[in-house]
Amino acid sequence: MTVKELCEKTGFAAVCLPEPEREVSGCYCGDLLSWVMGRASSGQAWITIMSNINIVAVATLCDTAVIILSENVALEENVISTAEQRGVNIVSAPVPTFEAAKAIAGLV
Repeated sequence: MTVKELCEKTGFAAVCLPEPEREVSGCYCGDLLSWVMGRASSGQAWITIMSNINIVAVATLCDTAVIILSENVALEENVISTAEQRGVNIVSAPVPTFEAAKAIAGLV
């Protein structure tokens, strides 16, 4: 399933989608960036409530397919523009992390 399809099927809102056709192979949930760096896998959707610029760096290092911001976490414009430049997809989910993961689990 692509990031674009994931948004369509879950109703999650696109924040920035520089690579909407990126394939999603699974899901990882985590908010401690150093922990995510050592455990998230390439192609996974990463669900977090973190909103600082470092999420873009972690997503790039882990090669995640998309960052999903649960609980409608908002981003500053500099984070969005950096994500666009680096090819990092970001979407927003209005639900808690657990609910977002449940929505994805049935799809990938």
